[in-house]
Amino acid sequence: MSAETFDDPLLDEYAIELYGWILDHRHANLDSAARDLGISRQRVNTAFDQLVRLRVVRVDSENRLMAWVVDPDAVAALHTRPLHDTIRREQIQLDRLLHDFSLLRNRFVQARGGESSAVQVIPSLAEVRAALNRAAAECSDEMVTMQPGGNRLPEALEEAVARDHALLSRGVRMRTVYHHTSRFNGPSQVYAARASALGAEYRTVHEVVGRMIIFDHHRLAFIPVRDDGHGAVAIREASVVAFLHQLFEHVWAHATPFHPAAPENLEEVAREVDQTIVRLLAAGLKDETIARRLGMSLRTTRRHIADIMKLLGAESRFQAGVLIARAQGWWGLGDTAGLSE
Repeated sequence: MSAETFDDPLLDEYAIELYGWILDHRHANLDSAARDLGISRQRVNTAFDQLVRLRVVRVDSENRLMAWVVDPDAVAALHTRPLHDTIRREQIQLDRLLHDFSLLRNRFVQARGGESSAVQVIPSLAEVRAALNRAAAECSDEMVTMQPGGNRLPEALEEAVARDHALLSRGVRMRTVYHHTSRFNGPSQVYAARASALGAEYRTVHEVVGRMIIFDHHRLAFIPVRDDGHGAVAIREASVVAFLHQLFEHVWAHATPFHPAAPENLEEVAREVDQTIVRLLAAGLKDETIARRLGMSLRTTRRHIADIMKLLGAESRFQAGVLIARAQGWWGLGDTAGLSE
């Protein structure tokens, strides 16, 4: 006999209460049950139908008021056996798929020259994610990242939390550097708070060199492809990875700890962002370049620039540059050499 199909949950709280009431009273006077249980007759009717369909309450064919409960263990197998069979079949299929994909992966890696090659270009976003997932699964000591941008998609952050939890639960240390602007992004704040509670560490800087992920110190690094596409370059040459790791450590040492639950330093961070915009303006950089360096949207960057120009009393970018040069001490500016691209 096949099991009935039900929407979750199979029984609601009222059905459980009604089962106990019928067990005690040995009849199915639903008006009395509704009164005694203090719930509506409609809910009692729904609960009663659930119990009957699940076959844990049986009703006399000649007198519907006559009902009796059935031992749940006597009917449980009718509903659970088909599910167990389905799960067993699905597990067999899953094991076969994993085996087949493992064989395909070996062929894929061999065709690409092997994942032991010093430098490997990964062309597509899907392949980059697969490579990162493999690297994360093999990571045993530490993962460090630099992540440009201040606005992160909530769904991407939710996926990251699950991946981070798997790493941190194995005792892997995680450190990440973000742009200062991430402090003002709600999803980023929530993500950092959740991951920090698991042991991850976060800091922010006004400028991030670029996206970079390093696994286990000198073992493996990922950097973007040159044309800013969706691909990545996997680097396994120990000297190069060590250099990139030193670069991360330098940035980390000068970054500001990100404590999502303690926003008291947001004013200081905001002031540093404005000072950085002023330095980049003085260097003659375009709005698009400034936005990219600060991890801001172009619209937000232009709003900041407009506010700064208004504060300076400047009517043009050229005039703003002159006024900035005069006001370097007030803005806390230093040498702007080397900022232009």
